[in-house]
This record gives sequence, C-alpha cells and structure tokens, in this order.
Amino acid sequence: MPLLEPREGVPPVLTTAAELDRAIAAFAAGTGPVAVDAERASGYRYGQRAYLIQLRRRGAGSALIDPIALPDLSGLDAALADAELVLHAANQDLPCLAEVGLVPRRLFDTELAGRLLGYPRVGLGSMVENVLGFLLEKGHSAADWSTRPLPEDWLKYAALDVELLVELRDALAERLAETGKLAWALEEFAAILDAPPKPPRADPWRRTSGIHKVRNRRALGIVRELWETRDRIARERDLSPGRVLQDAAIVELATKPPRTAADLTALPSMRNRGARRHQAQWLRAVHRARAMPDRELPEPSVPGDGPPPAHRWAERDPVAAARLAAARAAVTALADKHEMPAENLVQPDAVRRLAWTPPGDASAEAVGDALRALGVREWQIGLVAEPVAAALRHP
Repeated sequence: MPLLEPREGVPPVLTTAAELDRAIAAFAAGTGPVAVDAERASGYRYGQRAYLIQLRRRGAGSALIDPIALPDLSGLDAALADAELVLHAANQDLPCLAEVGLVPRRLFDTELAGRLLGYPRVGLGSMVENVLGFLLEKGHSAADWSTRPLPEDWLKYAALDVELLVELRDALAERLAETGKLAWALEEFAAILDAPPKPPRADPWRRTSGIHKVRNRRALGIVRELWETRDRIARERDLSPGRVLQDAAIVELATKPPRTAADLTALPSMRNRGARRHQAQWLRAVHRARAMPDRELPEPSVPGDGPPPAHRWAERDPVAAARLAAARAAVTALADKHEMPAENLVQPDAVRRLAWTPPGDASAEAVGDALRALGVREWQIGLVAEPVAAALRHP
C-alpha cells in the first residue's frame, strides 16, 4: 500500500527558538521511542552536516527542525535523555546529530536489526515494504537539502521517513526476540553508541578515485597537491569537493601534467566550467609538485598496521592462507545457519588478523581473548570462537 501522506499532514519547519521550545515540551510529554532521521546535502555541500532533522513520537506527532536556523538542540537532547532513539543506519546520522547536540543514550538501529534478521535488502523503503506492507517514496534521497525554502514535496518525503519508523522498530524487536537475537542486537546498538569518534584519515588524498592509474611518486605528488588545493577551495566555498574538481580530472592532470595554461585547458577533464574556474590554482599545484625535492614526494604506498592483502598470502605464507580459508569457511557456515551476513557475525578484519597471527595454542579461550582484543562483541565471540579455533588448528 503506498504511503502518500503523513497522518497529521506535513508539519511546518521549525526555525525559531519559540517553535523549538513548544516542540521540546510536546516530545517530553510524549511516550515510547523517538524516531529520528536527518537529511544532509552530500554531493552539494562541504562536509556532512544536517540540513533537516525529523522526529516523531507517540503523543507528540512529527516535527521537522531546520538545524541551520536552530544549531543547538541540547534542550531537546535533555528532554529525550531517557528515551530510546530509533534510527535507520545510525552510523550515517549520529555524527551530524552530535554536531547539533543530539546524542542518544539508548539506540535501536532498524537497518542493523534487518541485517541480523537476514533481510536481503535493508534500505528503509525495502524494510517498510517487506515488514509493514507500505510503499515509501524515496525519490528525494539525493536532493540538495541545503536548499531554502525546502519544497513542499521534499518536506512530505522527509516526514514520511519517520512516519512508520517506530512501528518498524516494534515489529523488528518482536522478530529479534522470536529468533533469539534480541540480546545480540542490543549489544550491537550499545557498541555503536560506545564507539569513539573515528580519527581523521591519514593521507585522505590516497582515496582519490582512479589513483591506481598513477604510476610514480612525482605523479602522486601532483595528486596530493591538487587534492589539498581542491579541499581548501571546497571548504571555503562550502561545496562538495567533486563539484569543484572531479577525481577523474585530478588523475588526468597527474598522468598528463600540463606545463602551460593552454596545455591545461586542452585536457578533456578541464572542459567543465567548474574546473576551469580555478584553472590557475590547478596549474600552480602541478608546478609545485614538479619542483618538489624527491625526499618530499609521497611514497607509493603507506604500510598498514595489519596483515598484507589476502590475495598475497598464498605466496608469502601458504599456511596462513590455509588458516584464513578455513576460518572464513567456518564463519560463512555459521552465518548461514543463523541467517545473517558473515560480516555481521564477525568483522572480516578480525578474522584476517587472527589467521595471520593466531594465538599459540589456538584454543577457544585463546581465540576468544584475541577476538575480544580486536573489538569483537561478546555475543559474536560466543558463536565463533570454537569453530574458528578448530579451523585455525586444522586448516
């Protein structure tokens, strides 16, 4: 059944302190879990800040909050301190919610619950359709939510995203309890809340799409200079970096470095108006990398803190490769038994590290301790420690 309209209609967007105070009072008086969602402007603006926050609670109805006009939601956070917040794919929204002071103490993640229950598709639309029988319109998920004023049909879409989220939570919690997985899910939700913020990525420029085509350190230096120049411009103009200069253009400039402005504008990737706007800065970045001493150029790769890529194990350590294959097979069989993706049963990186450097006796207890040190949750250790230990002992 298509879900076309919110039950109480589309609520107005809250933009004043007085409107927010009334919403806080209403949500404080409401009961049960609170559905929360956030809309960002990925692909349009720099960073991942929220441009609209949606909430719904039994007894309070729905609210749409403009976090640009109201950047401090600590009052709302205090009013909901004892409530369970329901999000879909919580890891995507928690950072931008924290930026405005909204930090859940208790969490239910409907996407993660769907994974633990073995649903093949765990997007919000698919989950609402498969579990509750309603069809959600998902046409504005990639819209520029920094637009002001927001169009009415976008606001309807946003309100519908939280319309049935609590009902979805209740249905999934019931199925988790029926399958004996509710305690697992609660441990996973707590782990999400307890996880420390991710540290800044080292050498983020190395994630430039297509960088594998860059073959030498001088060209890598050009990629780094262009990436950092683009990032500075994007931050100053509050634009997504890809709207300033696409990754494909960075790679082309690195593999076919121009010497003159004419050389630069002749490149196919420079025909885009956005790229041409800063062409003088791109050319200066290329020249800086050309003039850089060899000792300042980036290395072809950065050594990792873990084992080598798995496809190299067979030649470097055949026994370790056999251990990895056996451990993966054991995890896959166990995941199939419990009807969930293997990566939700235990983190693949933990399995790789354990297979590369197993504990001395490879007992279930020793394997459990090693997995615990790698951040694997207790419910996961209880399931995988013995079969993985057996795989390590007899690869």
